[in-house]
Amino acid sequence: MAYINEQELNELRSNVDIVDIISSYIPLTLKGKNFFGVCPFHQDHSPSMSVSKEKQIYKCFSCGATGNVFTFVENYENVSFYEAVDIVAKKAGFTLSAKIETYKKVEKYPRDYEMMDIALKYYQNNLNTEKGADARNYLLDRGLSLEDIKTFDIGLSFDDNNLNKLLEKKGYSIDEMKKLGLVSTKAEIYDIFFNRIMFPIHNLDGKCVGFTGRIYKDKSIAKYLGSKESSIYRKSNILFNYHRAKDAIKFNKEMIIVEGNMDAIRLYISGIKNVVALMGTALTKEQIAIIKKLRCKVILMLDNDTAGEKATFDNSNLLEKEKIEVNVVRLTGEKDPDDYIIKNGVEKMINNIKNAIPVQEFKLNYLKKDKNLNNTDDLVSYIKNVIADLKDSDDPILKEVTLKKISDEYNVSYELLKDELIKEQANNIDIVSKKEEQNKIKNIKMSSYDEAVNNILYYMMNDSKYIKMYIKNLGFFESQIHRMIASEIIYYYELNKTINIADFMTYANSSKLKDEIMDIISNIKNDKISDKLFSDSINFIKKKTKENSIKELKKELKTTFDESKKEEILEKIIELKIGSESL
Repeated sequence: MAYINEQELNELRSNVDIVDIISSYIPLTLKGKNFFGVCPFHQDHSPSMSVSKEKQIYKCFSCGATGNVFTFVENYENVSFYEAVDIVAKKAGFTLSAKIETYKKVEKYPRDYEMMDIALKYYQNNLNTEKGADARNYLLDRGLSLEDIKTFDIGLSFDDNNLNKLLEKKGYSIDEMKKLGLVSTKAEIYDIFFNRIMFPIHNLDGKCVGFTGRIYKDKSIAKYLGSKESSIYRKSNILFNYHRAKDAIKFNKEMIIVEGNMDAIRLYISGIKNVVALMGTALTKEQIAIIKKLRCKVILMLDNDTAGEKATFDNSNLLEKEKIEVNVVRLTGEKDPDDYIIKNGVEKMINNIKNAIPVQEFKLNYLKKDKNLNNTDDLVSYIKNVIADLKDSDDPILKEVTLKKISDEYNVSYELLKDELIKEQANNIDIVSKKEEQNKIKNIKMSSYDEAVNNILYYMMNDSKYIKMYIKNLGFFESQIHRMIASEIIYYYELNKTINIADFMTYANSSKLKDEIMDIISNIKNDKISDKLFSDSINFIKKKTKENSIKELKKELKTTFDESKKEEILEKIIELKIGSESL
């Protein structure tokens, strides 16, 4: 298999200018020797991203995002590293030695994906047979065209128990099928799914990893049956329809989240393409991470029932904690978006989406639910709930407007409400931050040491002379992570006989220390290269290392009763002190 070697990657990177590539995505302005722009990786309102033409790297001074031309495209486009390389190559008119498909990561579970693909095609074929006419007509009656059925890979499971036989003929064992949830072996071997319309579930890359089976004639059994989780299927990592919707989401800067698969399908075939469905009722941290990478607004449009209302409230809180803008659509008259479009048409649905309400307006209405606000106890409970919800918000304008609205509506002193909010926030800080404060104090005490280590490693990434100075004058860090990073830098230099930070970042992309290396680059306080600062940092580390050694020897001295051993320890302490004074 062909692969991208370090030399070709470095040749491509040196043939492109990071300023040209980044400015094709966001406007950049020259200030001094660097270019600045609004960082696309957080909610930035003033230019905090610096792009260095000299070093061919970018760095955000606000959120810490850092990297070279490949990592920028990877994170901006939300694609894999190798797809980012391909995008950069095309922009630069650079011909790679092989097609990008040959660079893609080898799947960890190829047989599992193959089995699911066979099952997918088997179910699709069933739907297209004469025996599948009833299921086909059911879908057509629900307003899906044959083209829609094909787009969503919809299929049909029969009760003939033939899937396991087909897979066995193709060389897959019953145990393999069982692990994927395709068969059961309780009394005898039989297919899990039968007499159900099959809606495939795809991962983020568009590969089939599971199914949801829906009844269409026998109402005596459960309406839906879903695949169990497996080596390739984790509900927490998936948003239904994501692989089809992601381009529309990027274009619209907006993601619509619905509850059911059919809701997502209905919106999509109606021309509302930027829609995904939950794999349950609650968003997971993995799903929220996926949403964050798209840097889009979210519209929650969950089912029009009590459970859907609560899920909207809970999910909006999860999204807001991650600084994701949220609006809400609460449909009236029908239970879900699928039924709503069937009964009311697409135009009314589009109008609902255009008029989605801000999440805070929804929350205020939700918190009033089942309360009689003419009753003093209910009113006090409502106001306390609003304040408790506001305490986690980082938006001072939202807090101000909400408190004034409550004050005006219910004739409660604004100052009193503000004081209560301040108390809630103080209590919240007390509960959460005692340990964090201790860690902060520890970090502040260590900050000068960490800064010196960062300086040394950062300089080594920039110029080979600092690698040689490190080897000659220090050669060791107390922290294992720092030692490993230094070894990675030295290894890269010995392999390539040269080093610069932009190329080293490309190499670091495949290192298990990638995050730690990027942290060093993003946390550097002074990126102006200076021999004196490097030497000062080396001397500071040496001094601190000796001071730590002296402390350890003093501890040992207190617990040692052997006089000759004590004498030996004292000699070492004196020797270290003399050496420390000479630094």
